Amino acid sequence: MRRLNIVLLLIFITISARAASMLIPMDEEQKNHLKAYGLTYWVLKNGLESNWLLNYRGGSFLMNYNQNVESECKIRGISYEVLADAKASAILTEISNPEVNMEIVKLEKAPKIAVYSPKNKLPWDDAVTLVLTYAEIPYDIVYDEEVLKGELPKYDWLHLHHEDFTGQYGRFWSAFRTAPWYTEDVKLQEATARKLGYKKVSQMKLAVAKSIRAFCAGGGFLFAMCSGTDSFDIALAAEGTDICESMFDGDGADPNAQSKLDFNQTFAFQNFNIDLNPYNYEFSNIDVTQSRTLQQTEDFFTLFDFSAKWDIIPTILTQNHDKVVKGFMGQTTAFRKSVLKPDVLVMGETKIADEARYIHGEFGKGQWTFYGGHDPEDYQHAIGDPPTDLSLHPNSTGYRLILNNVLFPAAKKKKQKT
Repeated sequence: MRRLNIVLLLIFITISARAASMLIPMDEEQKNHLKAYGLTYWVLKNGLESNWLLNYRGGSFLMNYNQNVESECKIRGISYEVLADAKASAILTEISNPEVNMEIVKLEKAPKIAVYSPKNKLPWDDAVTLVLTYAEIPYDIVYDEEVLKGELPKYDWLHLHHEDFTGQYGRFWSAFRTAPWYTEDVKLQEATARKLGYKKVSQMKLAVAKSIRAFCAGGGFLFAMCSGTDSFDIALAAEGTDICESMFDGDGADPNAQSKLDFNQTFAFQNFNIDLNPYNYEFSNIDVTQSRTLQQTEDFFTLFDFSAKWDIIPTILTQNHDKVVKGFMGQTTAFRKSVLKPDVLVMGETKIADEARYIHGEFGKGQWTFYGGHDPEDYQHAIGDPPTDLSLHPNSTGYRLILNNVLFPAAKKKKQKT
């Protein structure tokens, strides 16, 4: 029996020596796609290496075998495969074939992540903070004071909570102006503006938006969802022009505000019409929520296919195990294509409605991504609804798009081919 145990031990040692790699599959074989991103982040955070295999089995991750990593996979419920050298080499050879639409991207370091979010509790949740927490990816909360004190350069990646950068408190005045959470938020925002030397909240929010724009221009990665997308561009376009009615800032909006918008200041949108009616739960015609006629049963959007070897950035951002993603609504649900700037890259669209759902672009040395909708696993999230339990959606295609963006700054930068 002792001799048998020794033989088995030698066999195990021999197999382990040949099992030099670990594959984290990201196709249908993966039990928990969302936590797999967190594992990869953990690997990078601990000084280990990982490769992102673009378009290989849903965008899988390949790393050197490590017993600690294997233990983490087991603890977190993540599917993995231990590969011998020959198998790993065969995969890399297959991906390197110039005739195959796949690519290998080395992930260099764990990006430092910040979420722009209010410190007070509001009656809705944010998909990004939900998925970061579920995936076990650490992040810092920053808000107006931190941004205006110049703290953004400490971070690689910034997410904009569902913010209203126009200073109109999310246009919730019509329906919620007497709600305790709304009146408290107004008081806090006004107090912060005064503390930081601004007469109006709209002026403070504009300064914040300009600081975020500078962060991106300097090489930062910006991600936004829902109203954090269009209100950001609207605020930048309206610099120097009052677009807030008296219930928001104490005086009326400029009746000629539309003609004074400067679309040269924006990231994604141009030639849009702002909505000055404070009773409307809408900022402009960038968003299509109030005009769309899609039913939930037909509300899906499709991710575009990109060349992994030529268009690496959009290929990274669209990695998924399914190219058809369930639609979901928000204050800003989707973007009207007619107001997109010519250089904006549409990565996901609802073709039957001619809507852009997932867009990307460059600004200065940085990158930005805008994603329409509030919560990928809650079709029509209402104020006061409980947060989504992501343990019920570990393979969410919609949430995977968020996490693609989170890991994007970790990728070794390659000069884009032309």
